[in-house]
Amino acid sequence: MAESIYIKSAKDIEGMRKAGKLAAGARSVARQAVAAGITTREIDREVRNFIKKSGAYPTFYKYGGFPASACISVNEEVIHGIPGNRIIHNGDIVSVDVGATFGGFVGDCAGTYPCGTISEEARKLIDVTRQSFFEALKVARPGYRISDIGAAVQEYVEGFGYGVVREYVGHGVGRKLHEAPEVPNYRPDRRERHMDPRLVKGMCIAIEPMITAGDYAVRVLDNDWTVVTVDGSLAAHYENTICITDGEPEILTIADDIYI
Repeated sequence: MAESIYIKSAKDIEGMRKAGKLAAGARSVARQAVAAGITTREIDREVRNFIKKSGAYPTFYKYGGFPASACISVNEEVIHGIPGNRIIHNGDIVSVDVGATFGGFVGDCAGTYPCGTISEEARKLIDVTRQSFFEALKVARPGYRISDIGAAVQEYVEGFGYGVVREYVGHGVGRKLHEAPEVPNYRPDRRERHMDPRLVKGMCIAIEPMITAGDYAVRVLDNDWTVVTVDGSLAAHYENTICITDGEPEILTIADDIYI
């Protein structure tokens, strides 16, 4: 039986705004920390310190056994990179996924950022991945379906010859990090259409395109967490938590510096 979708009240959404702002702040801290010579563990430490000093809890820490506060994935790593001794170099692209729990609600967001001077290919991949989120936002309105979000991402991204990861998807967000419904970044086939609810006011979802410069096939490393492209191509990730309203969707993960 499919999990019920939790429709948020006005009070719930206010709580999610607070959590979302902190998650977005942590993402901005990570973005500013990306520099040649820094380790992924040091970036994670900056994220953890920001979240804790804000009175929140790093949602990812120990979630399913994950050992850090942020997922930090470099170059061909798509998602779930475990922070460690890996040193960031000029020309790398760094994907950071963060979550903050505050007042019983979760904010979840991600972004991919350049270290120094990156290739034109890498820059374009980052830009297309980010824009694909905003293409999806155009159909994140009452009356549309979850599949319309995926179709918008897929159509935009594949127009540039990029791949859309299939094994991992967006999701509902609220009092838990992962709630119903799942939010694919591609149009589901007919066998999956029964899990294709309409969007209604009060739904809060994380839309998170995970895009590859080459083939969309991925695999998990021996650490049982880090997902990489099979062909070694670059990957980018962009995510915000949003709320469906009567009109324009509201992005809940916006930081004070307005970088989203």
